[in-house]
Amino acid sequence: MFATKRKNRPVELGPYPLETLPRDPSVIALENNTPANPQKVPVANKPLALATRKYREIFESKRHAAVFSQKAPVPNDLSRRTRDIKGSAYFQDASQVGICEIPENAWLIDSEDKKKYTHAVVILVEHSLAIDKDNIAAKWTEGVEGETSLTRAAQIATTIAGQISSMGFEARSCWVGCADVDVEKLTVLAGLALRGENGITNPYLEKRFKVAVTLTSYALTTDVPLDKKAAKAKRLSYFLGASGAVSGLERWRRSRRPSHHGPYPVEILKRVEKATTVIHDDEVPRIPTRALFYIRAGEGDMGKKPLEQRPRWAYKHPVSQGLLPVMWDMVPIQNGDIAPKAAPETTEAEANTKAIKALAHYLGSSITGVCEIPDYCWYSHRKDGAQIDPYHKYAVVMLIDQGTETFDGACGDDWISGSQSMRAYMRGAEISGTMADHIRQLGHSARAQTSFDSDVLHVPLMILAGLGEQSRIGETAVNPFLGPRLKTVVLTTDIPMVPDKPIDFGMQTFCSKCVKCARECPSLSIPFGDKVFFNGYETWKPDSERCTRYRMLNNKGSACGRCIKTCPLTKDVTWDGPWLHRIGSWLGLNVMWLKPYLAPLAIWLDDKLRQGNPNDAKKWWLDMEVKEGACHEPNPDNYCEIPEGANRKMIKPDRQVSAKMQKIAYFPASVVPPPIHEGPFPTDRKLGLKFAEEAETVAQAVERKKNGGAPPECYSTKF
Repeated sequence: MFATKRKNRPVELGPYPLETLPRDPSVIALENNTPANPQKVPVANKPLALATRKYREIFESKRHAAVFSQKAPVPNDLSRRTRDIKGSAYFQDASQVGICEIPENAWLIDSEDKKKYTHAVVILVEHSLAIDKDNIAAKWTEGVEGETSLTRAAQIATTIAGQISSMGFEARSCWVGCADVDVEKLTVLAGLALRGENGITNPYLEKRFKVAVTLTSYALTTDVPLDKKAAKAKRLSYFLGASGAVSGLERWRRSRRPSHHGPYPVEILKRVEKATTVIHDDEVPRIPTRALFYIRAGEGDMGKKPLEQRPRWAYKHPVSQGLLPVMWDMVPIQNGDIAPKAAPETTEAEANTKAIKALAHYLGSSITGVCEIPDYCWYSHRKDGAQIDPYHKYAVVMLIDQGTETFDGACGDDWISGSQSMRAYMRGAEISGTMADHIRQLGHSARAQTSFDSDVLHVPLMILAGLGEQSRIGETAVNPFLGPRLKTVVLTTDIPMVPDKPIDFGMQTFCSKCVKCARECPSLSIPFGDKVFFNGYETWKPDSERCTRYRMLNNKGSACGRCIKTCPLTKDVTWDGPWLHRIGSWLGLNVMWLKPYLAPLAIWLDDKLRQGNPNDAKKWWLDMEVKEGACHEPNPDNYCEIPEGANRKMIKPDRQVSAKMQKIAYFPASVVPPPIHEGPFPTDRKLGLKFAEEAETVAQAVERKKNGGAPPECYSTKF
């Protein structure tokens, strides 16, 4: 809370001040002289345990990824390699990470295969905060803490193994239940636990954690085991966050929050009856998923180059290579069988709502909201052309934080950018899928709607569920606490619930005075001008084709999130965040009548303080590109932290672009591809520019509707 070192604290040190603990190298000899012992497998059989176990089975099936035949040009400096691997684990929300060499007596198997592995990356995940006792979800999670945190650790260890394998080194993950090694022994050797009479304990978490391990041939810097004195780790410096780690006070603040509200003060937000942007519900067309531009790129609608890059645009970095395989395997279990009888505790809507929100936060959602699903929020057809008939009443919308640390170190369209999205999408798929399975076991229909397979549009549901407002970025809603630094995942269901109301935190006023995202957009896809009416709703309409083309063809990075990086609301507003950010956030939410006056000052100050520039102290990843089955770029003998083939952009406060000169194309419902179309359905950019020139202003659309006028023909699909 009072830390001065947070800004420059290296990511690989993690959210706990492990570097301050005393160490004892003599523990290595003690551990090396004791035999390996297998640990007990969790045996809980409650619905939530059974649901989360399905995801652990996926990770088990992917725990030994195929090794790329060519070694990556990784640096010879072991500490730089270690920063990359530990940083990746913390990026994926590991609580603590340690590394050790694997002694012979740690193995539980006798196989020639074990000779491949020399080092262990130990991933520790703490148990989630207990749910309030008066919340029915407390019974759902009771006795299941170990199951959920073990699954989380297994996921991280498995994706780290995939990352290392893509760099040409042997790697496999293991954990209790599919362990090749004594996991507890490696946890002690990696400096994450002390051994006592009743097993191992962590200085900060005691026994409230689970562990998974990545075994590898990739040489890394090892940690030293803890000294017994480390048991007294929670000193005043820990509570104040003096090292720059997450403070004990911030953890205390979160522990006192009502479970259904989550870690952010959502209860203070101003609620309104309608969204702060106009939506003409009866005019919004339902479109097929084939109309999404990243799908259109893969169908050849945008030409040869985007078609070639579509299979790899967001996956051309080693971190994404670890994430992608497990994401695909989650799709088949987004839906499933429903128990024949509803659980008796799930008949009351308000109790259900609090329980579902609490469970979402327990599993990892940052903020959660509920809304009823209007028909226009359903796609008309799936990717295979099958028609979608709306089948659920409610949407549980969850926001997955993309992480302040990595966003601080990134520039938005560099080599980690695609992985930032994929990591959040994968995390959301795991959370929503687990919840949907749990709800089905309670006797109610539920389906996870993920980035890889969704029947609903996420952004309008986020707005309707009171989680954000429409922004200048256009196809991105902004949250008052996370800004646009988020990805959404949705769970649709028929379990009785109470919808939330939309929120108003002055975003329309703020965005009308700020053009920073438009100014910093590398493809000039975000409008500098005013809002328009598009397909029946009010929005700052971006050029989706040009945005997609840049993301697909970005040759100095992976995908793009530069608008998210540079938005003035992409800030850390927790108790550990900078004072200026926290004060600005408080004023923005509690003194909204000042927003027209404070917004210009805040925007000016954001540029003056060079907010939106990458922080080199937070850059943990190696800049490498995966292509043709191998990693390329840096030179291990003379490793350059920012190689020539990598974006590292700074903000451009003096960049001037005229709204009148900006050529943005619109592709309304009338020109989207039909659900099934053989071959490419080429975009017509000239027609798109014409649609933009002729677009209704918001005032015109409101007046037309008031007078009973028909909507423009372009709002309707032609199939």
